Amino acid sequence: MIEKIESRIKQGLLYIFGKYNKKNDILVKSVLSDEEFKIFDSMSRYDKIHSFRLYGFVVKNEILKDDNIYLKLALLHDCGKKNPSLLKRVKKVIFGDKKLEKHSEDGFNKLKNINYELAKLCQNHHIKSDSIKIQEFQKLDDK
Repeated sequence: MIEKIESRIKQGLLYIFGKYNKKNDILVKSVLSDEEFKIFDSMSRYDKIHSFRLYGFVVKNEILKDDNIYLKLALLHDCGKKNPSLLKRVKKVIFGDKKLEKHSEDGFNKLKNINYELAKLCQNHHIKSDSIKIQEFQKLDDK
């Protein structure tokens, strides 16, 4: 429980003080297709920071690092979020928020005609699964 609170505090500080380095786009473009990159580029500053950070965790993870679809998922898993404020994000964590909880479905809709496999993973990235890879991804996403 303490670890979860610490990770939420880190996320809040990252939201307030984090800066996305546009130089990261060179690496991101090497992982994503042009169409996928357009979606990444349209994401909020915080979601880019969070997603690029998650990408770093996935690259170092023994189970996921060699699976290109999980590298893409790290970068695009939250592409269905619009640009929610810190207050809206905190509300979602504490009380729930229907619009923000729908981000997985919105991400699926953005990706389904570009990369269906990625879209399905995006749609289900918060759902409990027997898949070791999804479980590993979810642990990393919660850091």
